[in-house]
Amino acid sequence: MSPERLDVEVGTPVGTAPAVPVPDLRDATAAAPATDPATGADEGADEGAAHDVSRTMDDIDALLREVCDDLSAGWATRVPDAVDVLDADLPETLLGWLLPATGKRLRPLMCHWGWVSAGGAAVTAEEPDPCRTEMVRVGAALELLHLFALVHDDVMDRGSSRRGRPTAHVEAARAHVQEQALGDPVLFGDSVAILLGDLALSEASLLVTETSRPVQLHWREMLRELVHGQLLDVTAAAARRRDVEHSRRVARLKSGAYTIQRPLVLGALVAGAPAPVTDALEAYGAHLGEAFALRDDVLGVWGDPLTTGKPVGDDLLLSKATVLLAEARRLLPPDLSERYLGRDAHITPEDVPVLQQLMVERGVLDVVEGRIDRELELALECLSQADLEPVGARRLQALAESTARRAA
Repeated sequence: MSPERLDVEVGTPVGTAPAVPVPDLRDATAAAPATDPATGADEGADEGAAHDVSRTMDDIDALLREVCDDLSAGWATRVPDAVDVLDADLPETLLGWLLPATGKRLRPLMCHWGWVSAGGAAVTAEEPDPCRTEMVRVGAALELLHLFALVHDDVMDRGSSRRGRPTAHVEAARAHVQEQALGDPVLFGDSVAILLGDLALSEASLLVTETSRPVQLHWREMLRELVHGQLLDVTAAAARRRDVEHSRRVARLKSGAYTIQRPLVLGALVAGAPAPVTDALEAYGAHLGEAFALRDDVLGVWGDPLTTGKPVGDDLLLSKATVLLAEARRLLPPDLSERYLGRDAHITPEDVPVLQQLMVERGVLDVVEGRIDRELELALECLSQADLEPVGARRLQALAESTARRAA
């Protein structure tokens, strides 16, 4: 089999649409001039290093490198004859996906600002601050968990690119072909990617074992939701479910909860937040998480692959159980709805631009954009009613806007 055969057809970009540039999420929470209302950074330098999100991200990077170095130290000793076979050094591969950071780092950002909003930065002036150290551990664990989810999701969806590079299973399969190895290169690639994801999840869980009991319990609930949501995504696509409420449930469990809501609450729990604070952050996170998932739907159909780092149109080709497609099923004329989205429909790459245009003309995009606006409004309303540290509340407001309006 030639390397070209490993370009997964489902992952081939089939169309692009112009996307409105959105500030980088880290920029949205970085220190800004005193007059900048978008970030709420009117306190300037007196916010101190404890509030410095760049410092948190640097500390997370350092911890992730430490995790991978620790893995590598035992890897060669444990399997000295297999480390360099077909580039199957998993710790090195893990590090290559984690650093340098090319993703949005949204989950650690939410953890950081949940921690600050709950007063975590004011707990103690001690250095090293044990509360802050625990927050960094959770942030690093969230990055590892996200890598696990992405790698396994790409295998399930037969994705071909991620973060502007071939997906893990495609990279491994191509190495198999280039080395003229025995066996099925696709199976080999899937196997290596699954093991890579397993390793990321294992190391994430290990980091969390050294946190408080409330954090561990919330982490477990987040994992259960993630697995449940992924399963619903797979089964709903197979059954061609197209009802909006089911699609919203899938999006909340698979994407919104573990991206926004749970990381926020995890950060607050590290800070020892009382129930009213965690409840407020949970409500804010639920609405912003839904806006995030809906924006994912939109970018999956009309996003720019050069900006998102992922192919466009895959959700259509795979008949994913997204709110966008559920609304399309409802709003398209019956004959077109049945042709493209019915139980016996089979969307081809050639159909994708046609369906993209139909969904714009029939108001599907407008409906989903309206949902995003509403969820953002509700998230900000929850935030305005919460008793949070002012710095954290302002940064969460800026982060909500940039998350809902993002182009990647």
